[in-house]
Amino acid sequence: MKQIVNVALPKGRLGKKVYQMFEAAGFECPELLSESRKLIFENEEKCIRYFWVKPSDVAIYVERGAADVGVCGKDILLESEPDVYELLDLDCGKCRMMVAAPEKWRDDPARTLRVATKFPKIARRYYEGKSRDIDIIKLNGSIEIAPILGLSDVIVDIVETGNTLRANHLETKEEIVDISARFIACKSAYKFKTEEIQEIVQKLSEEIK
Repeated sequence: MKQIVNVALPKGRLGKKVYQMFEAAGFECPELLSESRKLIFENEEKCIRYFWVKPSDVAIYVERGAADVGVCGKDILLESEPDVYELLDLDCGKCRMMVAAPEKWRDDPARTLRVATKFPKIARRYYEGKSRDIDIIKLNGSIEIAPILGLSDVIVDIVETGNTLRANHLETKEEIVDISARFIACKSAYKFKTEEIQEIVQKLSEEIK
């Protein structure tokens, strides 16, 4: 008898796009698209249960077993390093982790580089690989304003279109890593629901264009 698989979906635009992939793969749950305040949606016939969570929380739900599987950005996996299985690159939600700075800025290796970011681990690993002395400034929002106000020399952030950077006279200087949505699984859930989870992986992989 098939077991129900609990799926943590990220709220917002990415989550809706990912659900369309699940739906096309045969794991539909029409109630999920209704204007409802419910947080958990189940299709017993398809043995699937969805719930919406904040994108940065998906990996936590999966790592701790509250969800069997989930979808989150590679940036979150690199930054929080959760103990989960990364099973599939869904090839959507694409963007890049970049170093950006004011247009006329040039690095002075003799000075400690001040780096403003929401992703301190990613930034630190990147600059350690370059043997660059840095001062990490952890921020939670409006990263682009940091170099404009002189708080930092550069920023490390996700860039999708680059429009916000250009509007603030910033430009990309270096690319750190490509980011996309990843299908992840709880290690213990994968052990007990291998067949069910592998079926989802197989059918989702067929939907990747």
